[in-house]
Amino acid sequence: MVVDNKATITYVQLLKEDLVIIRLVPKEGPVPEYQAGQFITLGLANPVEGGKIVRRAYSIASHPENRKYIELVIRWVRKPLPGRLTTQLFSAKEGDEILWLKPTGRALLINDVLPNGEKDNRRIICIGGGTGLAPFVSFAQHLHDVGDKREIIVLQGASYVDELSYKELLTDLENESRERGKDQWNFKYRAAISRPQEWFNRSWSGQIGRVETFLRPRENGISPLEELIGDKITKENTIFYVCGWQGTIDGVMDFLTPKGFATEHDKRSDGSFEVKYESYG
Repeated sequence: MVVDNKATITYVQLLKEDLVIIRLVPKEGPVPEYQAGQFITLGLANPVEGGKIVRRAYSIASHPENRKYIELVIRWVRKPLPGRLTTQLFSAKEGDEILWLKPTGRALLINDVLPNGEKDNRRIICIGGGTGLAPFVSFAQHLHDVGDKREIIVLQGASYVDELSYKELLTDLENESRERGKDQWNFKYRAAISRPQEWFNRSWSGQIGRVETFLRPRENGISPLEELIGDKITKENTIFYVCGWQGTIDGVMDFLTPKGFATEHDKRSDGSFEVKYESYG
């Protein structure tokens, strides 16, 4: 039998009509322990269904070292039908009560050890489409706080500039990398806007297209991602983490599969792989 916990919504930031950041604090006990890359399941009684509890899982954007709250970035599902839970969440206010189940999920846990038992020192590249960025916001803050020395790149895809939900936080982390030096904190963040022709995006001067276009080679054979890091991407020096719609996963693998990259879902007989992913549709 499912046993729900109760939490209070302590913070609501409406980024746009269908994108919101919320924070939860348990009503009893501390913030639950979890790992970067995991998700939490929320629940609310749906009055349209006679008070039936509707539950959905959401990736956690806050990091395990933050013991003050759980933070989530949520998209309001409106098509083909309004989301049964997200519609209610977008009407929620600070102080409202919500149900939750303990964090779980293994698909996007950070890989620290290679199959041979050695430490995994490969470059970490995180690719998040839409709210698929959430686990990588958790990654970045966690790896920063524990003093991880690996090279970390976070790539975000969005349709509009106002959907770059954590641009300021991630840009600050990159600026800190420049100030402290890559030997102390080696981090970069870039975004891609898929609808540059829209008036609202007129100020955008960065990467154009879906987020996986960072992997597409230019005429010189070098991709924008390789230009950014100043190195060739190989399955020996890089591990990818991808989260978003299935189209994002497929788009990334279209570039990586020909290079010999294997996913954890289809790893080699020796247990090796170079891509972890989680799809939410």
